[in-house]
Amino acid sequence: MRSSDLLSYAYGQVGEHLRTAVEGLSPEQLAQRPGPGANPVGWLVWHALRVQDDHVAEVAGTEQVWTAEGHAGRFALPVDDAATGYGMSPEEVASVRVSSAGLLLEYLDAVLARSREFLGGLSDDDLDRVVDERWDPPVTLGVRLVSVLDDDLQHAGQAAYARGLLGG
Repeated sequence: MRSSDLLSYAYGQVGEHLRTAVEGLSPEQLAQRPGPGANPVGWLVWHALRVQDDHVAEVAGTEQVWTAEGHAGRFALPVDDAATGYGMSPEEVASVRVSSAGLLLEYLDAVLARSREFLGGLSDDDLDRVVDERWDPPVTLGVRLVSVLDDDLQHAGQAAYARGLLGG
Protein backbone atom coordinates (compact mmCIF):
# COMPACT_ATOMS: atom_id res chain seq x y z
CA MET A 1 0.00 0.00 0.00
CA ARG A 2 1.29 3.46 -0.91
CA SER A 3 1.33 6.25 1.66
CA SER A 4 -1.20 8.19 -0.41
CA ASP A 5 -3.57 5.18 -0.34
CA LEU A 6 -3.23 4.92 3.43
CA LEU A 7 -3.90 8.63 3.90
CA SER A 8 -6.91 8.49 1.55
CA TYR A 9 -8.30 5.57 3.54
CA ALA A 10 -7.76 7.40 6.85
CA TYR A 11 -9.42 10.59 5.60
CA GLY A 12 -12.33 8.46 4.36
CA GLN A 13 -12.70 6.95 7.83
CA VAL A 14 -12.89 10.44 9.33
CA GLY A 15 -15.61 11.26 6.82
CA GLU A 16 -17.61 8.21 7.83
CA HIS A 17 -17.36 9.08 11.54
CA LEU A 18 -18.47 12.65 10.87
CA ARG A 19 -21.33 11.41 8.67
CA THR A 20 -22.56 9.05 11.40
CA ALA A 21 -22.52 11.88 13.94
CA VAL A 22 -24.70 14.13 11.73
CA GLU A 23 -27.13 11.94 9.77
CA GLY A 24 -30.75 12.31 10.77
CA LEU A 25 -30.29 15.21 13.17
CA SER A 26 -32.62 18.19 13.05
CA PRO A 27 -31.27 21.76 12.96
CA GLU A 28 -32.19 22.06 16.64
CA GLN A 29 -30.24 18.91 17.51
CA LEU A 30 -27.25 20.07 15.46
CA ALA A 31 -27.20 23.29 17.51
CA GLN A 32 -27.93 21.76 20.93
CA ARG A 33 -25.08 22.05 23.41
CA PRO A 34 -24.65 18.91 25.50
CA GLY A 35 -23.71 21.12 28.46
CA PRO A 36 -22.86 24.71 29.33
CA GLY A 37 -20.01 25.90 27.11
CA ALA A 38 -19.80 22.56 25.29
CA ASN A 39 -19.69 22.50 21.50
CA PRO A 40 -22.73 21.16 19.61
CA VAL A 41 -22.56 18.41 17.00
CA GLY A 42 -23.18 20.78 14.09
CA TRP A 43 -20.36 23.10 15.10
CA LEU A 44 -17.93 20.24 15.78
CA VAL A 45 -18.47 18.71 12.35
CA TRP A 46 -18.44 22.10 10.58
CA HIS A 47 -15.18 22.98 12.37
CA ALA A 48 -13.52 19.65 11.52
CA LEU A 49 -14.43 20.09 7.86
CA ARG A 50 -13.36 23.73 7.76
CA VAL A 51 -9.93 22.86 9.20
CA GLN A 52 -9.48 20.00 6.73
CA ASP A 53 -10.64 22.17 3.83
CA ASP A 54 -8.39 25.07 4.88
CA HIS A 55 -5.26 23.01 5.49
CA VAL A 56 -5.54 20.73 2.46
CA ALA A 57 -6.24 23.69 0.17
CA GLU A 58 -3.21 25.49 1.57
CA VAL A 59 -0.78 22.62 0.92
CA ALA A 60 -2.39 21.85 -2.45
CA GLY A 61 -2.22 25.48 -3.54
CA THR A 62 -5.94 25.60 -4.33
CA GLU A 63 -8.95 27.63 -3.23
CA GLN A 64 -10.95 26.11 -0.41
CA VAL A 65 -14.05 24.12 -1.30
CA TRP A 66 -15.94 26.38 1.15
CA THR A 67 -15.67 29.37 -1.18
CA ALA A 68 -14.82 27.77 -4.54
CA GLU A 69 -17.98 25.66 -4.60
CA GLY A 70 -20.31 28.15 -2.90
CA HIS A 71 -20.75 26.39 0.43
CA ALA A 72 -20.08 29.61 2.36
CA GLY A 73 -23.06 31.22 0.64
CA ARG A 74 -25.34 28.21 1.14
CA PHE A 75 -24.50 28.02 4.86
CA ALA A 76 -24.98 31.81 5.20
CA LEU A 77 -23.28 31.89 8.59
CA PRO A 78 -22.65 35.18 10.41
CA VAL A 79 -18.89 34.60 10.36
CA ASP A 80 -16.12 35.55 7.99
CA ASP A 81 -15.71 33.15 5.05
CA ALA A 82 -12.15 32.48 6.25
CA ALA A 83 -13.34 31.32 9.70
CA THR A 84 -12.56 27.72 10.58
CA GLY A 85 -13.83 27.79 14.16
CA TYR A 86 -10.38 28.01 15.70
CA GLY A 87 -10.40 30.38 18.67
CA MET A 88 -14.13 31.08 18.53
CA SER A 89 -15.83 32.36 21.67
CA PRO A 90 -18.88 30.50 23.04
CA GLU A 91 -21.08 33.19 21.50
CA GLU A 92 -19.46 32.75 18.09
CA VAL A 93 -19.85 28.97 18.35
CA ALA A 94 -23.56 29.50 19.09
CA SER A 95 -23.89 31.65 15.96
CA VAL A 96 -22.77 28.76 13.73
CA ARG A 97 -26.19 27.21 13.20
CA VAL A 98 -26.40 24.74 10.35
CA SER A 99 -29.80 24.75 8.63
CA SER A 100 -29.81 21.01 7.87
CA ALA A 101 -27.81 17.84 8.26
CA GLY A 102 -28.02 17.47 4.47
CA LEU A 103 -26.21 20.75 3.92
CA LEU A 104 -23.42 19.69 6.27
CA LEU A 105 -23.17 16.29 4.55
CA GLU A 106 -22.90 17.96 1.13
CA TYR A 107 -19.95 19.97 2.41
CA LEU A 108 -18.45 16.82 3.94
CA ASP A 109 -18.67 15.01 0.60
CA ALA A 110 -17.09 17.95 -1.25
CA VAL A 111 -14.22 18.34 1.23
CA LEU A 112 -13.56 14.61 1.25
CA ALA A 113 -13.56 14.47 -2.57
CA ARG A 114 -11.07 17.35 -2.78
CA SER A 115 -8.86 15.82 -0.10
CA ARG A 116 -8.84 12.42 -1.81
CA GLU A 117 -8.05 14.04 -5.15
CA PHE A 118 -5.03 15.77 -3.64
CA LEU A 119 -3.90 12.74 -1.62
CA GLY A 120 -4.19 10.43 -4.62
CA GLY A 121 -1.58 12.42 -6.52
CA LEU A 122 1.08 12.29 -3.82
CA SER A 123 4.27 10.26 -3.85
CA ASP A 124 6.11 9.19 -0.72
CA ASP A 125 8.77 11.79 -1.50
CA ASP A 126 6.12 14.54 -1.53
CA LEU A 127 5.44 13.90 2.14
CA ASP A 128 8.93 15.19 3.02
CA ARG A 129 8.26 18.60 1.45
CA VAL A 130 8.38 21.41 4.02
CA VAL A 131 5.06 23.27 4.05
CA ASP A 132 5.44 25.48 7.13
CA GLU A 133 8.70 27.00 8.26
CA ARG A 134 7.17 28.87 11.22
CA TRP A 135 7.90 25.88 13.46
CA ASP A 136 11.11 24.32 14.73
CA PRO A 137 11.53 21.84 13.19
CA PRO A 138 9.72 22.97 10.05
CA VAL A 139 6.49 21.10 9.30
CA THR A 140 6.49 18.64 6.40
CA LEU A 141 3.50 17.79 4.26
CA GLY A 142 3.27 14.35 5.88
CA VAL A 143 3.21 15.84 9.38
CA ARG A 144 0.59 18.44 8.36
CA LEU A 145 -1.68 15.79 6.85
CA VAL A 146 -1.43 13.61 9.96
CA SER A 147 -2.04 16.67 12.15
CA VAL A 148 -5.29 17.35 10.27
CA LEU A 149 -6.30 13.70 10.68
CA ASP A 150 -5.58 13.86 14.41
CA ASP A 151 -7.63 17.03 14.84
CA ASP A 152 -10.51 15.67 12.75
CA LEU A 153 -10.58 12.36 14.62
CA GLN A 154 -10.74 14.15 17.96
CA HIS A 155 -13.66 16.28 16.76
CA ALA A 156 -15.41 13.27 15.21
CA GLY A 157 -15.23 11.51 18.59
CA GLN A 158 -16.52 14.60 20.35
CA ALA A 159 -19.38 14.89 17.86
CA ALA A 160 -20.30 11.22 18.35
CA TYR A 161 -20.27 11.66 22.12
CA ALA A 162 -22.34 14.87 21.91
CA ARG A 163 -24.82 13.10 19.65
CA GLY A 164 -25.12 10.29 22.18
CA LEU A 165 -25.96 12.82 24.87
CA LEU A 166 -28.88 14.05 22.78
CA GLY A 167 -30.66 10.80 23.64
CA GLY A 168 -33.17 8.85 21.61
